[in-house]
Amino acid sequence: MIVGMEIVYSVPGMSCGHCTSAVIRELEGVAGVETAHADLGTKLVTVRGPALSDDALRAAIDEAGYDAAP
Repeated sequence: MIVGMEIVYSVPGMSCGHCTSAVIRELEGVAGVETAHADLGTKLVTVRGPALSDDALRAAIDEAGYDAAP
């Protein structure tokens, strides 16, 4: 059971399985992240954890080579 926060980002640049894997891998390395899921069809990334930092999550998506839409 996850208790805490959930943040959803639109990542329009994701276009394949490699893209989603890269984004998830970076997000899972951020402190406080318990799960990260990317849906290629909707281009949405859902992150869950007890204490999430929007800045850190956006930086991880950027590190993967993608932009989180505002």
